[in-house]
Amino acid sequence: MPRLEMQLRRAINLSAWMTHRPYHPTILLTNDRAVKTLNALYRGRNKPTNVLTFEASGSLGDGDIALAFETIRREASSSNKGFTAHMLHLLIHGILHLAGHDHLYAGEARRMEQAETRILARLGVANPWRVSEKGWR
Repeated sequence: MPRLEMQLRRAINLSAWMTHRPYHPTILLTNDRAVKTLNALYRGRNKPTNVLTFEASGSLGDGDIALAFETIRREASSSNKGFTAHMLHLLIHGILHLAGHDHLYAGEARRMEQAETRILARLGVANPWRVSEKGWR
């Protein structure tokens, strides 16, 4: 994963700029077991997930984003996506949650997907919602 930290920082800065919200969250890249524990504790779901977002509490920080390395790697492999591209997508997804986006309803989901696609395009990452026969990297 060459230059991963630099790419994550660039995605955070670009997302903050494009949403007009200067979020600089704490990022935790961890394993499925840790994310499963967080998911059970804070969301009542006893299973790992790819990304969890936690809004800032009080005046401390700009929120937290937990990324499950093993789940991201599995998802990227099974859908023929590059690991870094998929991780950047999930990081941006988490930042958009911090910026107030959600995907509970169709209109919200469409707006959030469009925002993700715009930010990813600026990073040189293909649209994650459009999969070609060869997948995307």
